[in-house]
Amino acid sequence: MERKGRPGAQIPLLRQKSPLSGWAQFGIRVGLLFALLSFIIAVHWIERDAFVDNVDGQLSFADVIYFTMISATTTGYGDIVPVTERARLFDALVVTPARIFFILILAGTAYTFVIKRTWDTFLMRRLQRTLTGHIVVAGFGTSGGEAVDELIARGEDPRKIVVIDQNPESIAKAERMGCIVLQADATRDETMEAVRLRQASTMIISAGRDDTSILICLTARHLCPKLHISLAVRAEDNEFPARAAGATTVINPTSFAGLLLAGSAHGAGIADYMADLASATGRVRLHEREIEAFEVGKSLAEAAIGLGVRILRDGNAIGFWEEGARELRAGDRIIEIIPGHAFPACKTG
Repeated sequence: MERKGRPGAQIPLLRQKSPLSGWAQFGIRVGLLFALLSFIIAVHWIERDAFVDNVDGQLSFADVIYFTMISATTTGYGDIVPVTERARLFDALVVTPARIFFILILAGTAYTFVIKRTWDTFLMRRLQRTLTGHIVVAGFGTSGGEAVDELIARGEDPRKIVVIDQNPESIAKAERMGCIVLQADATRDETMEAVRLRQASTMIISAGRDDTSILICLTARHLCPKLHISLAVRAEDNEFPARAAGATTVINPTSFAGLLLAGSAHGAGIADYMADLASATGRVRLHEREIEAFEVGKSLAEAAIGLGVRILRDGNAIGFWEEGARELRAGDRIIEIIPGHAFPACKTG
């Protein structure tokens, strides 16, 4: 039976670092101020016959600028006054509200807590409605943080990575990297709804505790039965429960470190090559993709861009030396080793 979120629970709001620097935001504020002043000056100049100059009776362009600035920033001195009904309505309905707007723009604190926050909330709510094809990372500790670093190094747009964590320091670090962040409990349904998990392309779970990671996986899997979920566990005994919870891929960092250590015992080159394959900065890369239509019927060696090493077919892994590798079928995925410099051109599937 599908679990429901807490009655009346409000969906948490995502956060993302503004792409604009402080100076850029200040420039926008000044630009808005001058644009609004220019509009008011233009209207006053067009309607100059609707004003009376009590000093010399002549209303020059300089007088219009003077009157606009005084009216927009103070209550006026009475030396130039609107005399027609249309001019008075314009000053009452446009210039007076603009005066308040000027104060909000120029007052940094008011801008930050009123205008900017309102605008950022609007942008995040719009993002929350349209976010799709993204990667959700639950847990931004050592493993999760390194996973995000590697994803960005491999060419993923940080604006398509959503990080969930309850630690404010971890959230701040992920936000500085350009990721979308949410400080919340990843075991809650409303948290998964907030990050639009149903529209995500994949999920990475590394909560630091195996029991928490498995619970997050259970929450995610009951909402998204077909989502690809990669989960990191520390204890070997928890690999089976993690798979039972619905993890597509279970990774044990300790076991992987053991493989590297064992490989190094038979030669430093083996461990170096394994690390090379796993890193975005390596000379060679492992690349997984679904085969193209024109590759159906070819052998693994003929279809691979680099060196084909494995076929993934109907949940089974077929090695390059096995009989099934002689003929590819529609829907097959292949794993190949390619040069690192060729990877951007091969990023398919």
